[in-house]
Amino acid sequence: MTVPPHRNRLAREKSPYLLQHASNPVDWHPWGEEAFEIARREDRPIFLSIGYSTCHWCHVMERESFEQEDVARILNQHFVPIKVDREERPDVDQIYMTVCQALTGSGGWPLTLILTPDRRPFFAGTYFAPEPRFGRPGLKEILYQVVSAWEQQRDRVVEAAERITQEIQPQFSGNPGGALGAETLRLAFEQLASRYDESHGGFGVAPKFPTPHVLTFLLRYWLRAGEPRALEMVETTLQAMRRGGIFDHVGFGFHRYSTDREWLVPHFEKMLYDQALLMIAYVEAYQATANPLYGAVAKEIAAYVLRDMTSPEGAFYSAEDADSEGEEGKFYVWRRSEIEAILGAEEAALYCRAYQVEPEGNWRDEATERVPGTNIPHLDEDPAAIAKEVEIEAGELARKLEADRRKLFDARERRVRPHKDDKILTSWNGLMIVALSKAAQAFDDPSYARAAERALDFLTGKLVREDGRLLARFRDGEAAHPAYLDDYAFLAWGLLELYEATFAARHLDAALRLVREMERLFRDSQGGGYFFTGEDGEALLARAKEIYDGAAPSGNSVAALVLLRLGRTTGDTALERSAEAVFQAFSGAVARAPTAHAQLLAALDFALGPTREIVIAGEKADPEARSMARETTRRFLPRKVVLWNLPDEAKMLHQLAPFVKAQASIAGAAAAYVCENYACRAPVMSAGELGRLLDAPIPAAAS
Repeated sequence: MTVPPHRNRLAREKSPYLLQHASNPVDWHPWGEEAFEIARREDRPIFLSIGYSTCHWCHVMERESFEQEDVARILNQHFVPIKVDREERPDVDQIYMTVCQALTGSGGWPLTLILTPDRRPFFAGTYFAPEPRFGRPGLKEILYQVVSAWEQQRDRVVEAAERITQEIQPQFSGNPGGALGAETLRLAFEQLASRYDESHGGFGVAPKFPTPHVLTFLLRYWLRAGEPRALEMVETTLQAMRRGGIFDHVGFGFHRYSTDREWLVPHFEKMLYDQALLMIAYVEAYQATANPLYGAVAKEIAAYVLRDMTSPEGAFYSAEDADSEGEEGKFYVWRRSEIEAILGAEEAALYCRAYQVEPEGNWRDEATERVPGTNIPHLDEDPAAIAKEVEIEAGELARKLEADRRKLFDARERRVRPHKDDKILTSWNGLMIVALSKAAQAFDDPSYARAAERALDFLTGKLVREDGRLLARFRDGEAAHPAYLDDYAFLAWGLLELYEATFAARHLDAALRLVREMERLFRDSQGGGYFFTGEDGEALLARAKEIYDGAAPSGNSVAALVLLRLGRTTGDTALERSAEAVFQAFSGAVARAPTAHAQLLAALDFALGPTREIVIAGEKADPEARSMARETTRRFLPRKVVLWNLPDEAKMLHQLAPFVKAQASIAGAAAAYVCENYACRAPVMSAGELGRLLDAPIPAAAS
């Protein structure tokens, strides 16, 4: 008779991360009042472990500690163990990550804390091995020390928890200072230039994260200041990442970060938000330079997401793990003999030459210094140079390598795939809607807009409560958790971009309604800016306001840009004043460390202007009107808004943006109206005229 595995309380949850721990011998609780009441009643501290389902070191800590009976015995007897999925509860993660960084100087996942029963922290760290290792204490040792202190020195523990709580609470409010201006943008550029890796692109040494919003800020600075070095940093970095092992050359998409400065050896997990943000960066670089490489990479990212990260209903999944069969990267690496068996000797020789595949392997594990004997396909040089070396035409080489890629992809599909975190997050779906909508504009390809609209339809159909409240997560038939600021801001951004991709006024209307709800739920009417949680959210140690643009941009940064663009699009200056309040609320922090706020600097670039408001008037079927719209989308014009006064959309559009009513077609012919720096030009009647107008410098504002 088979004995059923032990199942703890997490078995009733929907989160893939929590379900991964449902068979642990640790008596895990989900975050909630039931666990807190047990802690209070039994006078036990809380052991809080925060992670996510595709986190490599979370898996390691589970195998080493949480699956072990001796560790479970300590936790179950002396603590109330709680597991939190940081992607479902970013509010909880944000609070306690700040604690960890304040106490230890660093952070990351798995995040490990010990709290009093009233959830005040007195110990924090990240990954711990079960036994001491390399001078670091082991988890069991820490737990025994905490038990001793809890039983014998309770007053000191409670005092420490109270002190830590008081000291970290000011970090969650805004940090106002002086006004931000063009000097802030210049300082950010100079700081990035000082950290720029001249040899390999990117910033700093290792590990290297893509941080695409840094690159999109630099594109804006290049356009504003005419600074060629800003564009050079962007292009070198985008090209180096595409050549490197951080890009999946067989299946497309980008891994999370590079463990080395050369972009060769990635941490192999793939995150939806990385795909979205990198796709935005490559689309904008394509618009700025017309280099077809950047357009091709953006399309490759989209192909990966639409193939592997899209639900049958059209929404987007969250992530793919780094590990398969218990080994990081196993799905993605190759032995040369495997490639030869799949491609045959002749084709394999060409592929291996191009992608640096060696019999002994082509990479070294940065952590262990071990050479695994496998290969991460990557390009060390331009394919044109390889074509010249092997004496074939560049186009023919590209066709051969693409045929080889397809064969390797088909073979790789027969491997054991990494775990896919199939929860659907409103915020990250919002970013993907942005990326697809921008691609639809830049490539004049409505299929990307249709994919964005399918995702939007899922979100509005499944992640909106009966009372209209947006929710944060959907999985396995259940929508849960009141949405956070990021959900509202990112989705509103997506709706704005989707409007400019389709000119369907319902998307503009939805963006406005979402922003008004964001104002009601999240706005800090005293200090400016927006809280991360709504006024109906769970009370935690503090109600945080976040402005740091880390791996993903902050909700406040995105909200500022959305408010500015919506204000210009609709003529509602109150929205622009709300954006100004965001800048004021955080100006002190931004002035001290501008490069940590790259997305907010993109909003500041828009706020400083000069801006353009463009209205096209004419029928959707009119070729000249369509050509006019194309003139506005193929260029890199980050400080513009565009409306199309379509007869079929007129009723709703004129309610949303009343000024558009007067900007109509002329004698039945298409017309384009351009306002620059608060002054409007005479309408133009052809796409060529509009293009010349958009290429000309914007005149200075009248004094």
